[in-house]
Amino acid sequence: MRTLDVTSEPDWLRVLANVGATHGRLPGPVAALLLSQTFVGKDDFALFPSRLAANFRRDDEKMLRATGTGELLVPLGKKLPQKFTLEIDILTPANASLGDRVRVEGGKSHVQSDEKSVEISWGPQHITLHGGGQNRSDSQLHLTDEEAAKLVDHPAHLRILMDSGYFKMYANEKRLYNIPELLFRRDSVIRLALVGGADNEALFITSIRVAESETDVLYDALLKKGRWATQGILFATGKAELQPESRPVLKEIASTLKKYGDLKILIEGHTDNVGAAASNLSLSDARAAAVKATLVSDFGVDATRITTKGFGDTKPSAPNTTAVGRAQNRRVEIVKQ
Repeated sequence: MRTLDVTSEPDWLRVLANVGATHGRLPGPVAALLLSQTFVGKDDFALFPSRLAANFRRDDEKMLRATGTGELLVPLGKKLPQKFTLEIDILTPANASLGDRVRVEGGKSHVQSDEKSVEISWGPQHITLHGGGQNRSDSQLHLTDEEAAKLVDHPAHLRILMDSGYFKMYANEKRLYNIPELLFRRDSVIRLALVGGADNEALFITSIRVAESETDVLYDALLKKGRWATQGILFATGKAELQPESRPVLKEIASTLKKYGDLKILIEGHTDNVGAAASNLSLSDARAAAVKATLVSDFGVDATRITTKGFGDTKPSAPNTTAVGRAQNRRVEIVKQ
């Protein structure tokens, strides 16, 4: 087991305190961004053990690559608060194992089946909670082949939300767990055990984020930047049909509008550049309208407070030259009016 203790490598991570979090994928309330790392621009392999490469490129995107089993100790600068959100973007190659790929727990050291703190084990098809007051066999989840296929060959977005003992976990906006009481050690370090392999079995991490949860991230972003972007509102391919996995983000938007009665928004639809520009423009317009219609019909939002507009592929947020970039460009943005 190779261990990289990043607490001794201050150049590797940016530890941010008291910074408003405005990352579009955070659908829950956030006050302070404790850590944000995207592995971009790290050109010194010497900071990493041989099985962890920081500036490996895949599809022209820089990522952390694990070609074996290893540990990453992620420093936070202070102990985890009672309310926090942990996000990890992880890529599993199409032909790799669908079993354990990453294990998450609080603290530097692993304790087997620790009843005082859970170890969360995630793979595209199998997820398990070890310890923390949970029965392992009862906590195991097995996704269908169709569900697992959505979590391979492109970055899967894992999100863990905790409020004291209350635990929720999502993968690409699909809720995996909703547990009222789970023990997770609050420490100044989060331990990630990475399970990679050679060639097609390698594991890739594109970003890690930890944030303290207290205030409304959507409203905070609108106040500070005037807009908020999300890839968490999902549609059927080539259609304006909303997918069920979009409901957590839609619920957050509706809750913010209801909480702040004077807030009016513009919903922008954006696409990648695959297909004809005219078709993309029409599709983005229809998708923005579909979001508004659902907020009004399903969540009771006043229609007069929402306008919509589609921009097609005219305003990319990332280059359309890679699958990752195109995925970033397929987004919805909320703009304060």
